[in-house]
Amino acid sequence: MKKTILKSYAELIVKAGIGLKKGQPVIVNAPVEQEEFVAMIVDECYKNGAKTVYVDWNSQKISRIALKRGGKNELAKMLPMEIAQQEYMTNELPCMIYILSEDPDGLKGVNPAKMAYIRKEKMKVIAPYREKREDKYQWCIAGAASPAWAKKVFPNLSKKAATEKLWETILEVSRAADGNGIANWEAHDANLRKMYGKLNDLRLKSLHYTSSNGTDLTVGLIPGVKWLGGGETLADGSFFQPNIPSEEIFTTPMKGQAEGIVYSAKPLAYQGNIIRDFWVKFENGKAVDVHAEEGEELLRSILEIDEGSAYLGECALVPYDSPINNTGILFYETLYDENAACHLALGRGFASLYPGYENMTKDELLEKGINWSSSHVDFMIGSKDLNIVGTTEDGREIQIFKDGNWAF
Repeated sequence: MKKTILKSYAELIVKAGIGLKKGQPVIVNAPVEQEEFVAMIVDECYKNGAKTVYVDWNSQKISRIALKRGGKNELAKMLPMEIAQQEYMTNELPCMIYILSEDPDGLKGVNPAKMAYIRKEKMKVIAPYREKREDKYQWCIAGAASPAWAKKVFPNLSKKAATEKLWETILEVSRAADGNGIANWEAHDANLRKMYGKLNDLRLKSLHYTSSNGTDLTVGLIPGVKWLGGGETLADGSFFQPNIPSEEIFTTPMKGQAEGIVYSAKPLAYQGNIIRDFWVKFENGKAVDVHAEEGEELLRSILEIDEGSAYLGECALVPYDSPINNTGILFYETLYDENAACHLALGRGFASLYPGYENMTKDELLEKGINWSSSHVDFMIGSKDLNIVGTTEDGREIQIFKDGNWAF
């Protein structure tokens, strides 16, 4: 992959992704395999006036060893330096860049219950810090090709050819392959604004999803809550693109109003494992039962992270005929697969979608119906024949999706 194109991709992540402003600190969370690309990001940050840039490296191989050999109670403890980092992030509000590159099967065989316990215990400490900095800082998630991930996506190619092919695909679906990513994203963002503007004008109170795979689910929406897509704006006016790529128009649903069953349309890569061919059943808004042909124990663990992790936090609409889905590639990475198909998310809702949220307390937002959780797990449900009918606040039924695509 040409370095000039990768540098322009790094520029896209820094300028459009986090919308870096002069004098802001930055934290880059990335796998150790991506040193060369991360160096480009760090260079771009400093070129654009970053105060400091700290790289928080991670290694899936080391995590696997720790999870296999370490005691769960010790691994579940937050070390003093981890707590100090949470305090720094909460007090200084650095821009956050997350680079995704890990092997989708990298933690296969690790005890799912052990992983779930560790995550649950750590979240008890992390959650209060997250609450304080929620919706107050810019962040961006983007991908970078690695040999292990590439071989999962392109198993019939050599590691070198697969990695090159994955890089090409990442840049293409991120609208950065031609080196004009920033301009391309400005145009894309304008198109997303037009679409979510139409949905906001409809004033929908519920969505009914049906598909021949067995999906039959009705989800209630919160009166007055907004639909959004593409870039987001903080209360201080900072504008950023949280996901590169992004094709979704999304909202946060009413907690306690989801009835029926929904079937997955794509596998879910979660914590270094694959959950495949699954369904989730909802009653009174809560996921009360699940089944998966592969990874069922891990799927069930998602519902047990905390009280809110079994409720919906997001409804996202993505046409089946989308640029990512049209590649015909299964990425085994939620950032890409969720932007190839309609999806739902179990867990935390988006308080920032409620008008005037910045002047409301957590309890007031909960009363409005926004789900609260330390977890947010997207799963894909968009099939070729998915139909979605919306009911408006004045009782009209409007076809939103027909045969997997927008009906208007």
